[in-house]
Parts: sequence; structure tokens; C-alpha cells
Amino acid sequence: MFKYLYWLLGLLLYIIAIPILLYKKRSPRYQETIPARFFLKNNPSFTKKGIWFHSCSLGETKGLQPIIDRLPQETINMSVVTNTAFSHAHKMTKDEVRYLPFELFLPFWITPQKALIVTEAEYWYLLFLVAKAKGAKTMLINARISDKHYASYQKYNWFYTKIFSQIDIIFAQSQRDKERLETLGVKEVIVTGNSKLVNLPIVTQNLSKPNGILIVAGSTHAPEEALILEAWEREQGRLVIVPRHPERFDEVDGLIRKRIESSNLTYHRYSQQEDFEADIVLVDKMGILINIYAISDVVILGGGFVYGSGGHNPIEVAHFGAVLITGELIYNQTSLYECIDHYYVIKNNELKEYLNKFDTLLPSRINQLGTIEPVMAYIEREIV
Repeated sequence: MFKYLYWLLGLLLYIIAIPILLYKKRSPRYQETIPARFFLKNNPSFTKKGIWFHSCSLGETKGLQPIIDRLPQETINMSVVTNTAFSHAHKMTKDEVRYLPFELFLPFWITPQKALIVTEAEYWYLLFLVAKAKGAKTMLINARISDKHYASYQKYNWFYTKIFSQIDIIFAQSQRDKERLETLGVKEVIVTGNSKLVNLPIVTQNLSKPNGILIVAGSTHAPEEALILEAWEREQGRLVIVPRHPERFDEVDGLIRKRIESSNLTYHRYSQQEDFEADIVLVDKMGILINIYAISDVVILGGGFVYGSGGHNPIEVAHFGAVLITGELIYNQTSLYECIDHYYVIKNNELKEYLNKFDTLLPSRINQLGTIEPVMAYIEREIV
């Protein structure tokens, strides 16, 4: 009875949300994802039976690479939520990639698969229920329950118990995550760390580091660029800004040009001049952030100074030993921050102070690694 009520509630919410979805579709960020996920445009069911991996964003999708690399003979189907993850998933499998539809469509959209392997906190009730009912082994890897959301999980324990009852095995990021999952009724949880720590970042191009201190503002969101430009001074070092989303490149260009008005600061976009010799450089090119981290002295990691993102992956910074500064809103990355030493979580109004004293701050470093061996052992024993 519950599953039918849940589906009807989803139908009601969908009908109410249609005008909002049509409005948001006008944004370049959602022009592909909303039609695919909420109207099934160019988003058919999987036609091949195989191991189905589902992840939300680009970072979670990349974290699946070590597991997929160990399954060369298997059909690998992938579903994602964001457009950047969708593009990258096509590089990871020769088989089928889809956007995950809204739950309302899943009972009709899901086809029989050998297994469903879901990453992190993608707790969709009908996703697990329907996949399991159609014969798939169900797994959750890199499972986490953030500090911010734990109270909500406890409050709605009755609902999450129904979700977890449809999952055959869970591999958690940390002992704390395991303990929290067990309080929610999960019986079989194994701590493996995070698969993002199995394959560490690799430099694909050796960039030339300019003289002096290089400060990189990586994966920034609005209005973080404005905050950083206000806190930064030329005496602190050269500033490189790398927005998270490419559709914001022109917007950030305008902010920088306004900042340098009536000054003798130099500035250029990376697409126009591929070096970091100016006082401020806007990187308007995708896929090179890791290479920039490799030559940085200080990284201001975006996503932590603004509500909504929950922070970004600090491992990419700590691997190269830069000083790591971020904001307090890193609730989606707390398990990864536990894997590194020496990072600085600050209030927004403290950024200028920390940039002025960066030479007294310790560089970040990784203090642990993840493993996929228990995951692979289960797959080999129960699935392939």
C-alpha cells in the first residue's frame, strides 16, 4: 500500500511542479537535464542488461572509475543527474548512459539489470524498490549521512527504513557513517572509505607556474567570486578564478572587469592567453583545474561560502599540498575532509585576514586512502 501512496504523491508533486520545471528549463544549465529527467525526452530505458551504476554529479561519477575499470567484460550502464556527469559518463563506458528520471517514471522506465550500484546519498525509494523487484542486486557505495541531514534522517526514520530494506549491502565512507546507518536500521554495513581516494588526481598537462604566490579560487559559485575579489589584494599574490559552471564565464568576466576599473591591475581570460602571468586570470576552459591545483600555493575552494552546494572535493587540493581555505558550508564533503590534515574552514568575512597570513598556514595533505576490495569481492561473489 505504501508504495502506491508514495507514487501518487509523486504524481501530485509532478503536476504542481510542471510550471516551475518549464520556467527553469530556460536556463542553459537545465536545458538538457529537465526535459530528459522530467519529460523523458531522448532518455529511453536501458536496452542492455548489465551492471547499472547511478551517481549524481561529476565528482561522484569519477569516483566510480576504479570499480568500472575492474569489470572490463561486463555491460556497464550508467545514470546520472547533472549534465557534466552525463558528459563524463560517456567516457567511462562503451554501453548506455542515461539521465535518471524523476521517481514517478521509474516503475515503467527501469528494465531488468544484474545489479544496481548507487553512490553516496542518492536515497531514492522507488529506484531501489523497482530495481530489486526486477531482479537486480542492490548496493550502496561511498554511503554517507552528513551532519546537516542526520537529524532529518532520524526524524523520518520510518521512511528511510523502507529505503534501506531494499538495499542488499551498504559500503560506508567512515565509521561515523556506519554507526549512523545502523541507528536507521541497516543490518550490513562495511566501512571502505571513499572510492574517490583510490585513484588520486593525475596531472594531464604540466603548466608553467608564474613567479610569486599563486592563489587559485577553484570551483566557485555565485556570489563567491565577488567575495573573493573583494578580499584579494595584489600584494597577496596572483589570483586565478575557475568558476564551477561554464555558463557563468561571461558573468564572472564582468565582475573582474568591474573590480579592476580605475586600477593598473592586469587581467586576461585563459582562452585568450594560456598563462597565469596577469594579476587576475579567469580560467574559461574546462578540464584543467587539477593541472592548476598542481602549481598553486593557496586554494580557495568554492562551494563552501554559499548555501546550496555543500562544498567540493578537497582531496584534489590536498594531493598537491596547497594551503586549503574554504567556507563553513561544506556539509556534503565532511567525510572527505576527515581524510586530510591541515585545512582552514573560515567565515566569509575572514577571507582577507587568511589571505594576508597565508605564509603562516600549513599545507593540506591526505591522511588516509579508500579501498574498493570489499566492494569487488561482493560483486565477484554475488553478481558476475
